[in-house]
Order: sequence, then structure tokens, then C-alpha cells
Amino acid sequence: MRNVMTTIKRLVLWVYGFLVRHPGLMAVFGFVSGVASYVLVEGRETFAQVLAVLMLVSWLLLVMEPWIRALFLKLFGVKMPRIVMRLGTQMVHQESLFFALPFFFAATTWNHSQAIFTAALAISAVISVIDPIYHGQLARRRVLYLVFHVMTLFAVLLIVLPLLLLINTQQSLQLAMIAALLFSLPSLWDAVPERRLIRMSVRMLVLVAMGAVIWQARILIPPAALELNGITLSQQIDREQRNPGESLDIISEQALRADGLYAWTSVKAPRGLRENIHHVWLYEGEVVDRITLDIEGGGENGYRAWTHKLNFPDTVQGNWQIRVVTDSGQLIGLTRFEVVAGPTEPDSIESGLPSPVPLAGLSNNRTN
Repeated sequence: MRNVMTTIKRLVLWVYGFLVRHPGLMAVFGFVSGVASYVLVEGRETFAQVLAVLMLVSWLLLVMEPWIRALFLKLFGVKMPRIVMRLGTQMVHQESLFFALPFFFAATTWNHSQAIFTAALAISAVISVIDPIYHGQLARRRVLYLVFHVMTLFAVLLIVLPLLLLINTQQSLQLAMIAALLFSLPSLWDAVPERRLIRMSVRMLVLVAMGAVIWQARILIPPAALELNGITLSQQIDREQRNPGESLDIISEQALRADGLYAWTSVKAPRGLRENIHHVWLYEGEVVDRITLDIEGGGENGYRAWTHKLNFPDTVQGNWQIRVVTDSGQLIGLTRFEVVAGPTEPDSIESGLPSPVPLAGLSNNRTN
């Protein structure tokens, strides 16, 4: 047993010395593992859950930094330099950001203000791999570093919580916000004055302020667990095949009042996840209707649902928009159409989304 422990100690000390001599390898590993994790997760939900657990474990180890350093000193008789833990933190940041970023890229509606959040994550990912900026600028500014730390963990939790717990986007948003703030307490401890009363007060104020900002800005956060595969406006629905008819983006007032309009959507979600989504109809920027649908996750190409709107206000000519949103107000996607006075032929929607694909499974619909 003693020989085994001696061998383990030598191996750990060798790895430790190697990383101290070649710190850049940790950064490379964080970047590669983050990208590889996303590639391996895509389309493999069981494997995705395993990776989600590993991602959370890495963050728990990060929170336990003081205890890990003390344990390392006790077991191996070597005081671990702070630079090693900083490099470890940087590696976790890189792995988390490059894992989360593709999910947010897929979920972001780029002609909406939520593109700001995804762009900020992309900039953070770039910062995490540029040592002079990360260590030379960001890490020295404790408040900025804390914000960076919280937002990175928050982004990861928005992805892994629906995979692990099968909770909807509103629940995952709330839980991710609380967990990210609590997990950041050890980092916040070093960022405030030494006196305990002041430290406690500042810590709580910073946490409350960050939580309030995140919640108020939730409309800017893409629902990373959901992905809009398609959205089509049509005056027909093939209920047997559960597919929309010819898509349009211009319709006459006469046709609209006679037959109404279907809004058909296909939303991809993790298997087992049940989610309420809403088709919000806006006329000239004002909400005129909100129709609720429930969806189930699991289909590779998405869960299909549609609403059929028949009731319209007295004035309808002009610009309309349909937003697909979650219970928490997060935007999944949107499309636009125009109502004109005279008859018109349907035109294809320039949505930049894939064409509808026949899918297996059930769908639901609402008429209003």
C-alpha cells in the first residue's frame, strides 16, 4: 500500500511540475475539450447528460479551491502556487464558454437584441484564450473578473440544467441565476474590503444587483435548450401530415379576414422536456394576441405546433410580427408579414430557416 501511495505521489508531483513548466497546455486543453464536448453532445442526449455532470464537477472543484490547495499541501508537502489555480480557472472558463457558445449560436435570433448576449459570450471566449488580456487585464480587476466568472457559469447552467433535470426554460433561468451567484461567493470574498461587516454588506449588494440585472435583461438571453427549426405562415395546414401549406409574407386584408392565418413552428428541445411556448401576435409593434401551446422534447427535427388566428382588430393593414417566446419571455424566434389592401399572391418568407421536414409524432394546435 505504501508503494502504491509513493507511486501516486510521484505521478501527481510530476504532472504538477509539468503543468508549471508548460502552463499554456492547460489553456489548449480547455479550448479543445470545450469544442469537443459540444461536438460529442450534439444529437447524443445520454452522453450530453454525462458531460453536463462533468462540467458541473469542474465548477465545484473551482469553488473548492482553498480546500484543494490545503489538501494538496497536506498530502504532497508542496504549496500549490496561485498561478496553477488561476490557470485551472482559466481552463474551466475556456471549456465552459466553447461548450456553451454553439448552443447559443443556434438559439439566437440574430435580428433581435438577444444577439448582444451571444456576442458578449463570444467576446468572453476570445478573451479567455488571450493570456495578456485574461491574466494581465481581466484577472487584476476583481469586479470585472467576478462578472466574467458569474456569466460564464450562468451560460453553462442554462444548458446543462434542462439536460439533467428536465426543467423548463423559466425554471432553469431562475435556478441558473441563483446557482451562479452562490457559486461565485468564494471569488467575491477577495474582491471586497477586509472588514467583515463591510465585506458581508458589499457581497450581498453585489449579488442582489447582479441577480436583478440578469432577471431584468432575461429577454436578451436566448433559450439555449430550445432551437427553432422552422417557422411558416400559411393559410392552410395539412392536419394528417402535420405540415403547413405554401408560406407567405404578404396577404390581402380580404383573404386574412376570410380564412385567418396559421403560424406553424417546429421547436427542438431535450428529450422528456415539456415546455409552454407562446405565439405573440404584434401589429405595428403592439401586442394584439398571445396564444399558448405546450410542446414536448425528443424529436431530432423538432416538435411541431401551430396556432390559427381568426379574430383580428378593425384595422389590419400594415406590418405584423409573430414572436415565439417562452413563459419567461425569452425569444425563440420570430417572423414578419404584411397585410395589404388588394389581393396578392403568396410569397416565400425570407427567414433563413430550413424548410419544414415531415416528422413523426404528435402535434398540437390552438385557434383564436
